[in-house]
Amino acid sequence: MQSIPMERAQAQVQVNTFVRSVYNWMAIGLALTGAVAWFVANNEPVLRFVYQARWIFFIGELALVFMLAGRIQKMQASTATGMFMFYAALNGATMSFIFLAYTMSSIASTFFICAGTFSVCSVFGWVTKRDLTGLGSFMFMGLIGIIIASIVNIFLKSPVMQMIISYIGVLVFTGLTAYDTQKLKNMAVSQPVGLDAAVVRKGAIIGALTLYLDFILMFQYLLMIFGGSRD
Repeated sequence: MQSIPMERAQAQVQVNTFVRSVYNWMAIGLALTGAVAWFVANNEPVLRFVYQARWIFFIGELALVFMLAGRIQKMQASTATGMFMFYAALNGATMSFIFLAYTMSSIASTFFICAGTFSVCSVFGWVTKRDLTGLGSFMFMGLIGIIIASIVNIFLKSPVMQMIISYIGVLVFTGLTAYDTQKLKNMAVSQPVGLDAAVVRKGAIIGALTLYLDFILMFQYLLMIFGGSRD
C-alpha cells in the first residue's frame, strides 16, 4: 500500500526534473543565440561573412531542425544536445542583423514583451484542463499560411502585408506556445518511472527546441511590430 504513494512521488519528481530540464536547455539556447548575435553584429569581418553565406546558414539551420525532429531517438543524448547548441549558435549568427536594423532599447523592450507573453501562454498551456489539440492544428494551418504569404511578399515587398503577417504571426505563436507546453506536459506525465536518463535528456532537448522556436519566432514578429528602426 505504501508503494503506491512512493511511486507517485517518484513520478512527480521525474516530471519536475524533465520540465526543469526542458526550460533550462531552452534558456541556454536563447542565451547562446543572443551572445552569438551580439558578437557577430560587433565584428564587421564576421558579419560580412555571415551575410555572404546567409543562405548556407539558413539551409544548415533547417537541416539541423529536421534531423533533430526526425532522428533524435537514434542519436546519442550528447549528439542531440550538441546539435541543439550548434543550431542556437547558427541562429544567433543569422539574427545578428537585428542589431543593425533596430535600436538596442527596442530590442530589449521587445524581448521582455515576448518573455512575458511566452510565459503567460506557457503557464496557460500547463494548467488548463482543456484539450488544445484542435488549437494546435488550427495554428499550424495558420503557420503554413504565414510561410506562403511571406514568400509572396518577398516579391511584392509590401510593408502593409508584412505588418499583417507579423500580427498574425504573433497570434499563431502564442497559440502554439500554449499547445506545445501542454504536449510537453502530457509527454512528461506519460513517461514511465525510472526511464533511462539518456532518453529523458533527448526528450528534454526536443522539447527545448520546440519552445525555443516558438519564442524566437514570436520575438521576431513582435520586433517587426514594436521595433524602433535605426534609420
